[in-house]
This record gives sequence, structure tokens and C-alpha cells, in this order.
Amino acid sequence: MTTTPRPRFSVRAGLTAAAEHDGPFEDVPGHLQGPLQEWVQFTLEDEILGEYDDVDAGMRTLCLSLRIVAKPKSPHRVGSKYFWALVEAIGPQLLDVVDAVLAYKARIGMEDPDSTHQLSCILDEAGSAYRVNEAGDGLEERVTPGVRDAVRRTIADVAGAPTAGSAADHLATAWQAAYGRSPDPVRAYSESIKAVESAAHAVIQPNNAKATLGTMLGEIKNARHKFTTAIPSPAGDPIAPVETMMRALWEGQTSRHGAQSGTVPETLEAARAGVHLAATLVQWFASGAVVRTP
Repeated sequence: MTTTPRPRFSVRAGLTAAAEHDGPFEDVPGHLQGPLQEWVQFTLEDEILGEYDDVDAGMRTLCLSLRIVAKPKSPHRVGSKYFWALVEAIGPQLLDVVDAVLAYKARIGMEDPDSTHQLSCILDEAGSAYRVNEAGDGLEERVTPGVRDAVRRTIADVAGAPTAGSAADHLATAWQAAYGRSPDPVRAYSESIKAVESAAHAVIQPNNAKATLGTMLGEIKNARHKFTTAIPSPAGDPIAPVETMMRALWEGQTSRHGAQSGTVPETLEAARAGVHLAATLVQWFASGAVVRTP
């Protein structure tokens, strides 16, 4: 289970509003650059340097492979021209350096779980769009660009669709609550459901002002012959795929109702899955892929 970071005190106290865009951050934002450079410096100083008689060999290899120009050697600080060229990289090039250092360490058999864990924490706490991969030998997208761009496109498309209601706002809020600096899984999941309710309302239950995902599922169950989708169904039940996705989202919400037993909040993993499921459903309803037949 992913731990939810604690919101800043100024936000909790109502002194400032939560940032509209607080992650995931692409490239290397200012607040991440220093910590990443420090990690590179520490790794090169304490690990790679000690493995070579010629201390420049490993770093020269990295600079050459990354096409990084070595910096003139300064008499005022310790370290080679290759060392400082790697440490002082910025922007996307700094990400290249971090990725290459991880790969290089793995290739020469220098396993250091503590260093890798430290880097993972830095990226997580900074709200980076990148993370250390499972093998620990490089970086990877936390959310693949294609998936991220698809969600953003859906938000942009439905924002101008009059029949989608406030689906764009709810989906945007759900995305931020799932992937921002201070994730809120319960809100992310709830907003995902609201996004689908907004987009599906005009198609499933246009005359029910109090329609919910639950009542819409009931409508589909009782009158499934009235709905069709752009995807043919071999079983002759074209609404079945949509119903299955809607039901998975609806029944997966563990915090919707209270009971004698303790309420179980959604995990961050479940919330993020819910956001992507909701994005698909919103796009289908808003684009006309799901229609109500006369």
C-alpha cells in the first residue's frame, strides 16, 4: 500500500490553498534539482570512485555515452572534469545522468539498496513523474506518457461537451488527488465516480435528477435492450462491457458507506486504477460510443 504524504501545514491550517498543479512533475523542477545532484555526487564519490585505479574511467564512460562535455578542471575544488560535468547536469540531462548511474552500477555489480531507496524517496517526495524501476537499474515513467496524455485529452474534450456536465472538472480533480504531491485516495476515487455519473447521466438516466452510478446500473439491468455501444458484442449484449466497468468502479469504492465495522478507505493503488477506469468511461459516454436507442 502506498503511503499518503501529509499535506503542508499552511494548507491544513487554511492559510494557503493547495497548489493547482502539485505533481506529477515532468522534467526536473527547481525543488528537485538540488537533491538529485546531491544524490549523483554522493553516489559518484562514495561508490563508483572507489572501484577504479583510474578514478576517471567510469565517469569518463558515462560522459561519453551521454554526450556530456567535460568541464574545465578547477584548482579550487576536488574532483575531475568528468565528475563535475555529471554532478552539475540540469534538466532532462540530469535525469539522463541519474538513469545512467543506476544502469552503470547494475552493470558492474555494485548493488546498494540504501542508495537506490534514497533515490526512490527523493523522487516520490518531490512528486516526480519518474521513479526507479523494479530492477533498480534505471528510471521509468511513473505514468506512461500515452496514458497521461489520453487522460488529459479526455478532460479537454469533455470540457466542451454540454451533455457531459461537470465530468471534466471531476476527472481533473481525481487525477490531481491520485497523482499530486499530497495524494488523497478517497477523494480521487469519489471524484472518479462523480466524473462517470456526470458523463453518463444524459445517456442512462436523463430524467432522474438524483441519478447515481448505482441507480444507473439498475437502469441498465432493467432495460439493457435500450442501450448499445460502438463495440459489437458476440453475445448480443452490447452494453455488457460498459456495465462491467461501471460496476467495478461502483463496487470497488470501500469508503462510500459507514457501518458497525470500520470504514476502509481506498488504497492509492485502487484510486489510481479508478481514475483510469473513469477516464475510459467518461470518454465513451462523451464521444457517443454509448447511446440510448429509441
